[in-house]
Amino acid sequence: MTKTVNIRELVLEMLMQVTEEGGYSHIVLREVLEKYQYLEKRDRSFLTRVFEGTLENIIQIDYIIGCFSKVKVEDMKPLIRDLLRLSVYQLKYMDSIPDSAVCNEAVKIAQRRGFYNLKGFVNGVLRSVARGITQVEYPDEKKEPEKFLSVTYSMPEWILEKWLLQFDYAVVKRICEAFHEEQPTTIRCNLNMATLEEVSESLKGEGIEVKKVPYLDYALQIRNYNYLKAITSFKKGWFQVQDVSSMLVAEIAAPQWGDYCIDVCAAPGGKSLHLADKLKGSGYVEARDVTDYKVALMQENIDRINSVNMEAVLADATVFDPKSVEKADILIADVPCSGLGVLGKKADIKYKMSAAKQQEIIKLQRKILDTVYQYVKVGGTLIYSTCTIGADENQYNVKWFLDHYPFRLDSIDPYISDELKSKSTKAGYLQLLPGVHKADGFFIARFKRIS
Repeated sequence: MTKTVNIRELVLEMLMQVTEEGGYSHIVLREVLEKYQYLEKRDRSFLTRVFEGTLENIIQIDYIIGCFSKVKVEDMKPLIRDLLRLSVYQLKYMDSIPDSAVCNEAVKIAQRRGFYNLKGFVNGVLRSVARGITQVEYPDEKKEPEKFLSVTYSMPEWILEKWLLQFDYAVVKRICEAFHEEQPTTIRCNLNMATLEEVSESLKGEGIEVKKVPYLDYALQIRNYNYLKAITSFKKGWFQVQDVSSMLVAEIAAPQWGDYCIDVCAAPGGKSLHLADKLKGSGYVEARDVTDYKVALMQENIDRINSVNMEAVLADATVFDPKSVEKADILIADVPCSGLGVLGKKADIKYKMSAAKQQEIIKLQRKILDTVYQYVKVGGTLIYSTCTIGADENQYNVKWFLDHYPFRLDSIDPYISDELKSKSTKAGYLQLLPGVHKADGFFIARFKRIS
C-alpha cells in the first residue's frame, strides 16, 4: 500500500533543505520528483509550483509577512518562517485554494512538527494576511525605484545596484520580470540519430506540447510532460535538455572535422555532447570536471546518446596538466560563476550569492583561465562563457585576459543568427539578457590564440 504524502509538508521539508541546509533548489526538486514518481500529476504540479514559487518570491513574501507579524521574519523559528512563506505564497498567488484551507493546513503542520505553542501565532498571522493582503503598500516605483524592484521581483538590492550601473532601468526591470515568467524545458535534438520532425512527432505522440525556438533550427521547447526520463525519445538518446544560450557555445566554437576539443568545466556535459555531435564522429572531445559524481553524470549522458568520440575525464581545471599543452584546437571554459542569468530556473542562487562571494568566484575564473589557456594550439580557439549577467565576470574578465595572454577576440557574427548580431558580437562577445533575448542570461566570448 502506497503511503499517503502530505504535499505541503513535503514542500516545507524541501524549502528547509534549501534555506537552512544550503541545498540547491533544482537538485532538491529533481530528487523529490524522482523519489515520489507515484504521485498524481496534479500533486507533482502543485508541489513544483509552491516550492519554486515560494523561492522565487521570498523577499516579497517576507515583506508581506512583516506587515502583519509583530515578530520579525529573521527572528522566527526556521520551520515556522518557511511554513508561513509557503502559505503566504498560496494566499497571494493561488486563487483556486480557499484561504481557510491554507491557514488550517499550516496550523496542522505546525502542530505535527512539534510547535503546538506556536499554532496560534501561525493562525493569527495567516488569517491577518488573508484579510489584508490586498491593502499591503509596496515601495513607490518613482520615489524608490531600486526598493520597488527588490520587493516586487524579490531581487537582492546589491544585485540591482550592479545591474543599474550597466543597464537602463527599463532593461533591468524587464530582466526581473522575465525571471518570473514560465520557464519551459528546452531541448537540443540529436540530428545524427533522428530528424527534428521525428523527435517532434514522437513527443507529440506522448501528449507533450512542442514548440520551435528562435536562433537555432534544431532546438525545441517542451511542456506538459510528467517525468523526463520516461519519455521514449529521451531514452533513445534523440535529445538532450539544454538551453538555447548553452547551445550557442558549440555554435560559436564551430568545430571542424577532426578537431581535438577540451571542455574544462564540462558537467553535466551538454556542451561537450554538442561538440561531439557537430564533429559527426570525427575528432575527439575531452569532457573534464572535478568530481567523480560529475564525471559519472557525464558518462551517463555519453552512454545514453552512444557518443563514440567523447570521453568523461576527472580533472581539476585549476591544476596545470603538462600533457595538455597546445593539444586543443578548441577549448571551452564555461567557468563556475554567480549564476545570475538563470534565476528563472534556480531562484535560490540570488539569496546564496553575495558581492563578497562573487569576488571569490572571479578569482577562481581567472585562476582557471591562467591555467587552461596553455592547452590551446596557436591558431586555436578558446571559448569563455558564463551563465551570468554583468561586467564583473564577463567584459572585465575579457579585458583582463586580453591584457595578459596571447589571444585576440574573434568576431562571432559568422556563427549566429542575424537576430543576435550587434556591435559586441562583431567585436567577439555576446551578452544574452532574459526578457531582452529569448534565452537564459548568458555570456560568450570567442578568442583566437595568436602566439
